[in-house]
Amino acid sequence: MGCVHGKSCCGDSSSSDDGSRDYRELGFIHGHRKNVLAQRSLKHVPVPSHNFILEYTFLSQRGYYPDSPDKENQDSFCITTQLQGNPNVHFFGVYDGHGQFGSQCSNFVKHRLVEKLSNDPALLEDPVQAYNSAFLATNQELRSTSEIDDSMSGTTAITVLVIGDTLYVANVGDSRAVLAVRDGNHIVAEDLSSDQTPFRRDEYERVKLCGARVLSVDQVEGLKDPDIQHWGDEESRGGDPPRLWVPNGMYPGTAFTRSIGDSLAETIGVIAIPEVKTVQLTPNHLFFVVASDGIFEFLTSQTVVDMQAIWILVMHVQLLQRSRINYGWNLRTEQMI
Repeated sequence: MGCVHGKSCCGDSSSSDDGSRDYRELGFIHGHRKNVLAQRSLKHVPVPSHNFILEYTFLSQRGYYPDSPDKENQDSFCITTQLQGNPNVHFFGVYDGHGQFGSQCSNFVKHRLVEKLSNDPALLEDPVQAYNSAFLATNQELRSTSEIDDSMSGTTAITVLVIGDTLYVANVGDSRAVLAVRDGNHIVAEDLSSDQTPFRRDEYERVKLCGARVLSVDQVEGLKDPDIQHWGDEESRGGDPPRLWVPNGMYPGTAFTRSIGDSLAETIGVIAIPEVKTVQLTPNHLFFVVASDGIFEFLTSQTVVDMQAIWILVMHVQLLQRSRINYGWNLRTEQMI
């Protein structure tokens, strides 16, 4: 997994009772080394309004499909710095396509969404409203002006807009953004988004009101009682998750409740309206990770942050002087539906 480094800590580490890492002997050194895993150099962009440098890298890798070795990686990502020519505004996004035309959907959205944000004159005045407008307009364009059949295809979208010292995180679907927060001698994962799936009671009730049947594949196929929820919870890896079905059909079977595209699923409550979270950065915010559910389907947020922090320690990359704060981001996209 690639890593990006901020004003973080180095020294010996040990596990704590809550699963987070214990980082001691805090210190800062100046470094800028090649990211071994991604085989790419770290890139950086200054944020002059708050006197820090944002450093980032990326890694996109196809998921492991033993029965489909040639299966296409439908994920895509977008990194756009200095939106509207403003050196304090930067954008990062991960798009996890699904369905027969999922790759086309994710690539269409990665271009159009950031273009709409960049062209919105109210972006800096009301980033939340700009996000809502951009998501809905992109969804409409995918359906009406593109040549892509989005009836049973679409994409999730997890995006982070950096404006000065503030993160605006907009999410549609079950990809995720996670922030690493220093808490004493520990680094703790803080989710910046909430997966939009039927595991969430509010999302479950919303799509039910729109006419969706919410059942696992085993329930739909009659192997389990459809009146009893056998779903466990979202942290149960490799289980049979609840999915959305039309009232009298065996489709679309989406395991998420929001997406861009998926016009048939939209008839049963799947929407493109993002949930937006705002976070003001502090020196205790070390880095953030943006990734598709190819990562988070199998690893907890805390595990991902721990792995990232370990790479920071191994590489001994600590950036900038004490008078500056450096935040980074990290992503690995892996299409694993």
